[in-house]
Amino acid sequence: MVMGMSNDEILAFNAGVIADFRANDGVIPEGSPFHGNPTMLLTMIGAKSDRELVSPLSYATDHDGDEPEAWIVMASAGGSPTTPNWAFNLRAHAEVIVDLPGRHFHALATETEGEERDRVFAVMTKQLPRFADYQASVERTIPVFRITRR
Repeated sequence: MVMGMSNDEILAFNAGVIADFRANDGVIPEGSPFHGNPTMLLTMIGAKSDRELVSPLSYATDHDGDEPEAWIVMASAGGSPTTPNWAFNLRAHAEVIVDLPGRHFHALATETEGEERDRVFAVMTKQLPRFADYQASVERTIPVFRITRR
């Protein structure tokens, strides 16, 4: 569950964000909880269902130059005590498709650990500070993934 939402409520919420993303060329309109966040659509294969699934995710960029070398996503579920389903999907099937405003590409999702997790967590929380609050509000270590273009 995300912030007290049932699975059906999460699916309906995500469907609205996905529709907004697609209808507005990746720009999330005012009024959406994702408005103002860099947002991607991440298409993945379900760990149990083997079906194609799409999740809207806030992301940070990881780069040295002008072009990101990776995109960082954090399985915070809005500060929920449970890990969101999409993290289990990425662990089972690392090959994904990324949709960003004006971009669509195949990528590989890698869960970070140890010092690398600490580094990308710092990058994420510098760009999106509330994600530090999410980690501080839960006992679990929130998984952080790097998404790299294939």
